[in-house]
Amino acid sequence: MFLDEVTISVASGKGGDGIVHFRREKYVPRGGPDGGDGGRGGDFVLVCSASQSTLSHFRHKRRFVAEHGRAGGPSNRSGGAGRDELIAVPAGTIVHDDQEHRRLGELIGPGDRLVICRGGRGGRGNARYASSRNQAPRMAEKGEPGEQRRLRLELRLIADVGIVGVPNAGKSTLLAAVTNARPKIAEYPFTTLEPQLGVADLDDEVSLVLADIPGLVEGAHQGAGLGTSFLKHISRTRALIHLIDGSASDPLADYSQVNAELALFEQQLGLKSQVVAVNKTDLPEVSAKWPELEAEFHRRGVRPRPISALARQGLRELLLEAHQLAQQVVVEPEEQLPRYSPEPDGTQVKISRAADGSWKIEGRAIERAAEMTYWEYEEAVRRFQRILTRLGVTASLREAGVQHGDTVRIGDHELEWQE
Repeated sequence: MFLDEVTISVASGKGGDGIVHFRREKYVPRGGPDGGDGGRGGDFVLVCSASQSTLSHFRHKRRFVAEHGRAGGPSNRSGGAGRDELIAVPAGTIVHDDQEHRRLGELIGPGDRLVICRGGRGGRGNARYASSRNQAPRMAEKGEPGEQRRLRLELRLIADVGIVGVPNAGKSTLLAAVTNARPKIAEYPFTTLEPQLGVADLDDEVSLVLADIPGLVEGAHQGAGLGTSFLKHISRTRALIHLIDGSASDPLADYSQVNAELALFEQQLGLKSQVVAVNKTDLPEVSAKWPELEAEFHRRGVRPRPISALARQGLRELLLEAHQLAQQVVVEPEEQLPRYSPEPDGTQVKISRAADGSWKIEGRAIERAAEMTYWEYEEAVRRFQRILTRLGVTASLREAGVQHGDTVRIGDHELEWQE
């Protein structure tokens, strides 16, 4: 099944916890702190792979979490880092943040990487807090939480030339005749329900990637016939082969309808270079009306090519002209692929009061500091209080009217305010 749009939930790994530990050695009564740091959590990374052609591998699994870092150990041993979660996606994948409704980047060529969520850093062990004034610190940090996102992945096929036309114009027959692709072919419209790719070899050094786009009907730009699902795949093509059914009752009307749908969906699609080909000219009735049809196209400034995809007549000349048009298109250089999209300023803090009289503190930095605090160690609690003061939370709460004994909630933690 062809899948070109999917929503997934992803998360990076949590950092490993630092530990509180003191060296125990015979004849060394005061060995000193030797608690090691936790390991870094794994990143979540999307990687462009040539072996993937659709997003169908996300059909049964849509939740991905990178490995957590390991806790530190005694003797200043650092915990191991968590493995990165590398997920393969096909070329042409556009990545959107589904919650913030913004584009994070796209993966165009094999090997492109996009770091979506950074792994949390490992917590520091108590050996890191030792100083001349505090030679036996009884505090450490828990690992930093990982990041989470909900992503919308959108695939836009990458091809040199797109084959467009009304249903049953012979697009699949043309693709099968010039490539090794084997699309479904039948004598009724809408046999092609998903875009198909094929590679046509023009000679030993020149090849052309063709995309067969399912038939476009009137109103396709508004979704009729699943048009919007297919039109987006034409946006990356350099040129188009506009295939006309020569046996249709009004080929010129079909030609105008498809061009109108392209322009209504996206202005740039209507400006793409086209090779117009009239198919099924091997049929006597089409061959008989070809001179009149050619003259009508000429009056519109269009030079059509007579072909027969079934009889394989005029196909090489058609592909050569399409290749020439594709080569004339100047491809704008891709913007530098972002490696990581940083979060907004995490030091900002929002303070609100609930109906039950408790206080709620929201902010990326303060919530992470609370997650990384060992509440069972008094020194760690005092350090957290200094963070509250440094971020201006203490002053803001007092200004808002906090009283001794009030409940203060920070993330999943519930504290009691004491002056």
